Amino acid sequence: MIKIKSGAMCYQGGAFIPAGTTGLPEEEGRKRTMAHAILAAHNTCNDEKALKLRFDAMASHDITYVGIIQTARASGMTEFPLPYVLTNCHNSLCAVGGTINEDDHVFGLSAAKKYGGEFVPAHQAVIHSYMRERYAAPGKMILGSDSHTRYGAYGTMAIGEGGPELARQLLRKTYDIAYPKVIAIYLTGAPRPGVGPQDVALALIGKTFKEGVVKNAVMEFFGPGVGNLSMDYRSGIDVMTTETACLSSVWCTDERTRAHLELLGRGGEYKEMAPQDGAVYDGLIEVDLSAVEPMIALPFHPSNAYTIKEFKANMADLLHQVDVDAEEQLGVKNAPALANKIVNGQFHVDQGVIAGCSGGIYQNLVRAAQILAGHSVGSDAFWLSCYPGSMPINLELTRKGYISSLMAAGASVRSCFCGPCFGAGDTPANGAFSIRHSTRNFPNREGSKPGDGQISYVALMDARSIAATARMGGVLTAADELPDCPADAPEETWAYDDSAYKSRVYYGVGKPRKDEELVFGPNIADWPEQVPLPENLLLTVCSAIYDSVTTTDELIPSGETSSYRSNPLKLSEFALSRKDPQYVPRAKAVLSLEKLRRTQPDAPEVKEALMGRDGRTTGLGSLVMALKPGDGSAREQAASCQRVLGGCANLAEEYATKRYRSNVVNWGMLPFVAQGVKEWNIRPGDKLCLTGIRKLLEGDGETIQATLIQPIGERTVELRLPGLTREERDIILAGCLINYYAK
Repeated sequence: MIKIKSGAMCYQGGAFIPAGTTGLPEEEGRKRTMAHAILAAHNTCNDEKALKLRFDAMASHDITYVGIIQTARASGMTEFPLPYVLTNCHNSLCAVGGTINEDDHVFGLSAAKKYGGEFVPAHQAVIHSYMRERYAAPGKMILGSDSHTRYGAYGTMAIGEGGPELARQLLRKTYDIAYPKVIAIYLTGAPRPGVGPQDVALALIGKTFKEGVVKNAVMEFFGPGVGNLSMDYRSGIDVMTTETACLSSVWCTDERTRAHLELLGRGGEYKEMAPQDGAVYDGLIEVDLSAVEPMIALPFHPSNAYTIKEFKANMADLLHQVDVDAEEQLGVKNAPALANKIVNGQFHVDQGVIAGCSGGIYQNLVRAAQILAGHSVGSDAFWLSCYPGSMPINLELTRKGYISSLMAAGASVRSCFCGPCFGAGDTPANGAFSIRHSTRNFPNREGSKPGDGQISYVALMDARSIAATARMGGVLTAADELPDCPADAPEETWAYDDSAYKSRVYYGVGKPRKDEELVFGPNIADWPEQVPLPENLLLTVCSAIYDSVTTTDELIPSGETSSYRSNPLKLSEFALSRKDPQYVPRAKAVLSLEKLRRTQPDAPEVKEALMGRDGRTTGLGSLVMALKPGDGSAREQAASCQRVLGGCANLAEEYATKRYRSNVVNWGMLPFVAQGVKEWNIRPGDKLCLTGIRKLLEGDGETIQATLIQPIGERTVELRLPGLTREERDIILAGCLINYYAK
């Protein structure tokens, strides 16, 4: 089904051979990839190893755009210098009551008017559906403040990053990155009936994530199998590449791409894209689409993937492991065993959801409607909800009768909303098991609160198998088990009607109205002041996490907390709240002493905290230790909340993603790594003394000998800051990105 080959490979004459055996220099071959053509066209400097990129367009949703605009405004922005789309698909509901979500939307519209942006009102479109329909095109680069910013199926290289990187583009700065690895994803064959894009994606994620096969690389899709996939199918695979931990993705284009762009009214933007003969890749992944089977990714990660057939054959053992993971990762003890959901050899689920940028695609919902036509989801515990990704998709599904088929079967059809993907909609009952065609199944992602005695479970599946399960009243069923499962035609198209957009979207790109006033709701607050890096630091460990991977959802929970993301101080109260509830009070205690130190360095409590060090040159700060932090969302708040609470550093064995490390740096924190940190037995309350840290950053040093102070004694440990650029050093020295630009 999937074969992985490491090492440099050359694509020549329609076949792959080891690089270096063709007579063509490897460096020349690397310039023949699609990725290189796009990166070179957007690079603003002559150095191809250290890229400085400018993007064609950007997009943010209502969890992130307020903070980005506030950051850029504080740094001197007067107008949006490139098309910037503000969508409202995350905080579309009043999850916490009050006016704060709609206040953000009013702010967003006022900002689009003042600075010249595009504003998509709530319930009109999911961010990525909108960008596919209106902006993605071959050869373009798009930056988004959402980790699933992926439009590779259109030949677009799109990247999801934290808010500060978007602020940089608004300030006419560049996105700086070392030239990434490029991995060939070679597709052959055609999917069988009942196998959807989520099945292909989960199979890929399961094979690549844990070993870091494509981490921070560009996945380049091509091969004869691409022609057997519709544009919807390609997008359904592509959007999930985020869960492999890759940097971005890009696909070859063909006549189907041209036809789809013509359908969208943008046929003139088409151009052919394919690797040139002799293209050299840093690795190869071969995918036989005809061998992919319906998949399920069990809690609590998309990489926890099995074929449904394999899951059914080993249900008791696999579900027991989920129970163990729930206890170890979430601290949930004595929860009812999931094996209780096995009745007469069949696994019964409680909920199905088809939603968002991965599930709410037209072709997915058509297949679900066809599978359910003439059937019922039943009147027992199981329920199904479906969220079309955009109003044009919704219009076409309605005109062709698919919405009525879903409704008649008992499915609840909702608006264009991302909520179920991050815990702000359709939260299952305590102990319930949900199957979802959405992007993630991280802990708490569905909205439950284990710390409050609540836990529910999410498994990822394709819309086709979710519909098959719904047809069987909640008995887990793979779509290919149905005798009448419809196939996915590669030429399947739909009539595109964007009249809903023309009726509601504010189109202000390139037309700033500088006299327009920004409209601030009472929850919208400026970023609190941050101070430059002192000469020395004494850091207190305020949380120590020993999980193999720590997600951004654990660093700052999603769900109802999203409503507070326009208020940095209020949001920071939720930092690590479900993973380590004592983190916030610990960090606040350190921050209180640090604030006193700045005005009274000789105060007795300051002297005691500094353990004999000079309060005029040594600052106090907090530190989070996690073995591999930052998997998942691009949202900057996973780092900024730590900074708002006085955080000065993260310590890790490695960072799960480039984007999280960038967020740490942009918020003025030190991204330390150290070998063997797991064996240091670090606990909250331990301290790290960094003498000469400012001098190290002013120079080009990458290692510092720190003193680790623990109850058992003191010892010297080596901390590393590998790969810090000069600008990254200056941002940390300044205290954060805002301070850096203010200088």
